[in-house]
Amino acid sequence: MKLFIQIPCLNEEETLPATLADLPREIEGFDSVEVLVIDDGSTDRTIEVARANGVDHIVKLTNNKGLAAGFQAGLDACLKLGADVIVNTDADNQYNGHDIPKLVVPILEGRADMVVGDRETDTIEHFSPLKKRLQKLGSWVVRRASETDLPDTTSGFRAYNREAAIQMAVVSKYTYTLETIIQAGKLLVATDHVAIGTNPKTRESRLFPSMSSYVRRNAVAILRIYAQYEPLRVFTTAALLLFILALIPFGRFVWAYVDGEGAGHVQSLIFGAVLFNAAVMVGALGVIGDLLLSQRIMAQRIFERVRRIELQLGVPPSHYEPGQPGAGPDHPAATTGAKAAGRTEDREALKL
Repeated sequence: MKLFIQIPCLNEEETLPATLADLPREIEGFDSVEVLVIDDGSTDRTIEVARANGVDHIVKLTNNKGLAAGFQAGLDACLKLGADVIVNTDADNQYNGHDIPKLVVPILEGRADMVVGDRETDTIEHFSPLKKRLQKLGSWVVRRASETDLPDTTSGFRAYNREAAIQMAVVSKYTYTLETIIQAGKLLVATDHVAIGTNPKTRESRLFPSMSSYVRRNAVAILRIYAQYEPLRVFTTAALLLFILALIPFGRFVWAYVDGEGAGHVQSLIFGAVLFNAAVMVGALGVIGDLLLSQRIMAQRIFERVRRIELQLGVPPSHYEPGQPGAGPDHPAATTGAKAAGRTEDREALKL
């Protein structure tokens, strides 16, 4: 069995050496442990540092496409290079690499397809009380939407077996952490969590330049993902609230009408009608969203089938470079590419 550890990077030349030094290169239950770095358009020496520290594989994106795109590109490359289990970690050395053997135990024992590391955020000293409460609130919302019991849904320290990784399709431009958990719940991927350790803070977050940005972006991401996967519930709730609000001016008009003063409160009738029409429209959006959800699920299944076909055909990973120059023709990517080329020649021969 092959274990791949993937690390999305953006200008991480300073923190990457410590992150790589923490990673185990031998884990019980695996024949090999390989490291893949995803360079998300770095402008510093991230790739040179990665090679100098012995990474096995590099995916070099042409420009900065965002954390979610980098994560998805890493999954694709790991699968095409033959990974049986994929561990994702951050390049800022936030997570303790020595916990990787513990992280993959539920997968090796067949109890889970996806395992998320629980940082036990209440114990992290550099998290402010507000951030801890927001983490809990966000995780609660995601648990509700995904119907899972994962306590730390924003943790990027997680492991996937091959089947779970094949099914993941991140469409968010911002982050993968929340969406993949909701997808796992909807696709009935077995999930589990284990307590993990964290290292001292090395730098400020690049995803959240401020606490207000953290609140805004996470709130928008959670609302957007929740509306994508539970549209009927979201829009029906909003429609019900609008309908209840519409009853207030309607009631005011009826009360005035009974007292013989209805002509002086026509504005209440108009305002109530506007709210009522808004409630009907929002409810209709919920029905349309629910219909679109079935199409989204179908598209995700088609994506999964396409990915399986690509793996069977041996399509090489995109934007791939070997970690060490001159890896030779026996390198996994070279072998994969040769298989794909051979199958292409076979198909052309059949056409002739």
